[in-house]
Amino acid sequence: MVEPQARCYKKRNFMKFSEMKDMTLVELAAKSRDLRHEMFNLRLQQASAQLEKPAQLRLLRKDIARLETRISELRNKAKAA
Repeated sequence: MVEPQARCYKKRNFMKFSEMKDMTLVELAAKSRDLRHEMFNLRLQQASAQLEKPAQLRLLRKDIARLETRISELRNKAKAA
């Protein structure tokens, strides 16, 4: 039996919140648009049973949520200022 900590995991393909900190509102919106387009393509693959990594959908959904959270923070900060 393989111990949980002994498993080899591939490099994660999601964005960290710290990576988004330095991005501008325009860059964040463009990245969000790109991720949503990628999500659309993955959903098409899933519908046609061609999706190899179904977990990629979950990671993309979480990345989009992180981006939207950061966009919301920046907009709220701009309103307060």
